[in-house]
Amino acid sequence: MINTTAGKIELNMKSIDALTQFLQTHPDVETFEVILHDLNGIHRGKWLPREQIDKLFEGGYKMPQSTCSLDCWGRDLEQLVAATGDTDGICTPHPETLAVVPWASRPTAQIIVSMLSPDGQSDYPADPRVVLQQVLARYTKLGLTPVVASEMEFHLLEIDRDQFGRPQHTQRALDGSPALGGATYGIEAMRKIAPLMDAINSTAGQQNLPVDTLISEFGASQCEINLHYQDCALRACDQASMLRRAIRAVAHQQGKQASFMAKPFADDVGNGMHIHFSLIDNNRNNVFDNGTPEGSDLLHHAVAGCLDNMADSMAIFAPNINSCRRLVPGCYAPTAPTWGYENRTTALRIPAGKGHAMRIEHRVAGADANVYLTVAAMLAAALHGIEKKLLPPAAIVGDAGELAIKAEQQLPRFWGDALQRFEQSEFVEGYLGEAFQTVYAQSKRSEKAEFDSRVTLLEYDAYL
Repeated sequence: MINTTAGKIELNMKSIDALTQFLQTHPDVETFEVILHDLNGIHRGKWLPREQIDKLFEGGYKMPQSTCSLDCWGRDLEQLVAATGDTDGICTPHPETLAVVPWASRPTAQIIVSMLSPDGQSDYPADPRVVLQQVLARYTKLGLTPVVASEMEFHLLEIDRDQFGRPQHTQRALDGSPALGGATYGIEAMRKIAPLMDAINSTAGQQNLPVDTLISEFGASQCEINLHYQDCALRACDQASMLRRAIRAVAHQQGKQASFMAKPFADDVGNGMHIHFSLIDNNRNNVFDNGTPEGSDLLHHAVAGCLDNMADSMAIFAPNINSCRRLVPGCYAPTAPTWGYENRTTALRIPAGKGHAMRIEHRVAGADANVYLTVAAMLAAALHGIEKKLLPPAAIVGDAGELAIKAEQQLPRFWGDALQRFEQSEFVEGYLGEAFQTVYAQSKRSEKAEFDSRVTLLEYDAYL
């Protein structure tokens, strides 16, 4: 946060030193892309010439606070603008996110910023990065630190769409139809797209993004990319967000389109974003590990909290009309709050392995979800379970999809139902903030109204 004294901004010397070092290391950089995340996870911001980057670090860089709540088409949320007068906020830089932009046509760098109040004295509560930061502060008070890693699925598609505007697969059968599956873990399948994958790895290295593994996935034209664990959840989310941006850019350079859309094809699997997390204490001990395969009481409390608050968070995990289409039986997307050990059919999976690696894999969110809000909701739910000492039901053995789970225990599959749960949730208000809850709900209601007002091609086919 930027601190002010008698109206004069105190410079964070560590930030200034980081900028100075970056400028010395990269004397050719001409432009800086200043990146602010909105509620949809879309990158907003401006380009600053090199000679003006000091302005950002001196607290002189402003943007409308409403930028955080722009809809997916980049339009203002009218009720918010009317209520606030479209107030400007100060953007504070995060120097650890400074990186070159290898795909830019001229020497360019990037940096992530967060939104503050107009006087720089407080965080803007509807900034996704701030929402996560506030959850992490509650963990710090308990002497705990989340350790986080993400797995993201995406489709590698042709840039050109078909005559009906639909995306086209890059993996196809001889007759031109989509391939039957994506040759999961197939080495030959990976070799066919090796130039692109090599370029992604190279770009990730240049941007200090710690890629772990890259594989071909279950669906045709589908891949998965994993990042290494980070003991700073903000850093983990910064890396995940910037990796998505890099993958899209590299794919476009090579004549392809990388899509993190949750359900690009109705008759095929969708793209998920799985988040792995554990908790360490001040001595860096994993508090989920008690030396047994079942894990500690804290692990069970965290699982119970995630299960209890999963439905209230679905508007974050499935943030748009297409996201909800992924949540159907038989498509590897959880439809109920379930958990199990080494069980990929459940919403929460406790992977097998050595005790110090005991963790929770949260498998609900789509790859299109805002990673900051996803991790914030997930960690907040776990924290709720820990604080209330909640206990989960018995772990599920076997296929969770085949269990007869009562209708009231199902996760909301439809956008309107998810938004209603979110809006009425005491958990969301108490752990993620009332201001965020209000702005997010308004933004998503506005987006939903746009889709609800349109007539689809299917309706013409059926009723014209």
